[in-house]
Amino acid sequence: MQWSDQAIIIGVKRHGETSVVAEVMTLAHGRHLGMVRGGRSRTMQPVLQPGNEVEVTWRARLDEHLGEFRIEPVRLRAARLMEAATSVYGVQAMGALLRLLPERDPHPHLYEALDVILENMHDPSDAGELFVRFEIAVLNDLGFGLDLAECAATGTRDDLVYVSPKSGRAVSRAAGAPYAGKMLALPGFLAGRGAADYDSLAAAFRMTAFFLHRHVYEPRGIGLSAARDGFVQAALKALKRQDTVAHP
Repeated sequence: MQWSDQAIIIGVKRHGETSVVAEVMTLAHGRHLGMVRGGRSRTMQPVLQPGNEVEVTWRARLDEHLGEFRIEPVRLRAARLMEAATSVYGVQAMGALLRLLPERDPHPHLYEALDVILENMHDPSDAGELFVRFEIAVLNDLGFGLDLAECAATGTRDDLVYVSPKSGRAVSRAAGAPYAGKMLALPGFLAGRGAADYDSLAAAFRMTAFFLHRHVYEPRGIGLSAARDGFVQAALKALKRQDTVAHP
């Protein structure tokens, strides 16, 4: 058995004295594990850092075996990602999200989204908005997709300001007014109203956390990752500082 694919490193674990087991997100083969012989060498350690883009070739005698990776560097961005808290926590948080998916289950759109987000981690508003959309995409692939395109009650696409905590569907201002105290806020940037700011991004993080906890984490007996909390705090702090500089 053998294949080659584009991949992004999302984790590494020590294996024996000189080798490691690398965890990667691939374009066509999903999240995949493989042993890298000599992975703890000075040559390979800088390559096997989370966030780096690589070319992997996987070989195994049988498909169900762990197998071995041969890894070639393509884009080494881990050093840049270590420069900001949003990047450090973001890489870990997205890795935790990808681990919710079955191993070796292809999700090419998530690979592409991961690649885009890693290239935009330097801007807190971009990073935060893209991360929220990544969480929504993971929820969708797990079978718990949110429908934010039209009002669940009236079918209108205008003035959508709420999300039903029961159905995960958008609700217009007029239709949701009698139940406003029980609704989640629909951030404007997810309804096509401008870019993310501090308040809308904070609301978006609360919304995705609610549905992740309800549909994914609580049934599995686990909690939101500490890395996600770190990313949320870092992104909001950086965005607030950015807004203060722009509007003193």
